[in-house]
Amino acid sequence: MLRGEGVARGDGQPVLLVPGFLAGDASLTPMARWLRELGYRPARARMRVNVDCATKAVERLERELEQLVERHGRGAVVIGQSRGGSMARLLAVRRPDLLDGIVCLGSPLLDPLAVHPLVRIQIVAVGLLGTLGVPGLFTRECRDGDCCALAREQARAPFPDGVRFVSLYSRSDGIVDWRTCLDPAAELVEVGGSHVGMAVNPSVFRAVGSALAAASAPGR
Repeated sequence: MLRGEGVARGDGQPVLLVPGFLAGDASLTPMARWLRELGYRPARARMRVNVDCATKAVERLERELEQLVERHGRGAVVIGQSRGGSMARLLAVRRPDLLDGIVCLGSPLLDPLAVHPLVRIQIVAVGLLGTLGVPGLFTRECRDGDCCALAREQARAPFPDGVRFVSLYSRSDGIVDWRTCLDPAAELVEVGGSHVGMAVNPSVFRAVGSALAAASAPGR
């Protein structure tokens, strides 16, 4: 499956890959390579580590998405793992005109803090460092303050028509409470395996391939 057996080939559609919390572009390198071999045009989010303020991060991703769509002359698909999937949903609400679909991999869409206690400690630690002035990190204000008020509102906003929305979840995730992946607006696909392993999981790749094929199908 990592070589693409049994999956419909792509037709050059651009795909923006967004990594999860505490991860960077390198975490999705196997998927990017697979997508390229399958006939898609994967693009990286230019994130070394996904720990920035959600508003700033999504604004940067929106610019990347605009350039990607302009470069290829067609709508894109965003694939996001964990926090990256939550950002993909924000992008769809903000700019449905740029997107044919989004695919979320183990993303806590209904509650960003519905995660393992050890991960929650890491979230608190990053927020504390950001609040103390370390650049490039989200702060405590991002959760309740004005800086991310619009992002919080958009995270709860109705999902736009005309954009395919697929959310993959695993009951054995181990990091994210799988129930928070069950966004009512999404097409829900259950897979096996761990949270981190979704980036290299053959069943995930199969589901991603199906979602991409459906998103680019005529008359979707």
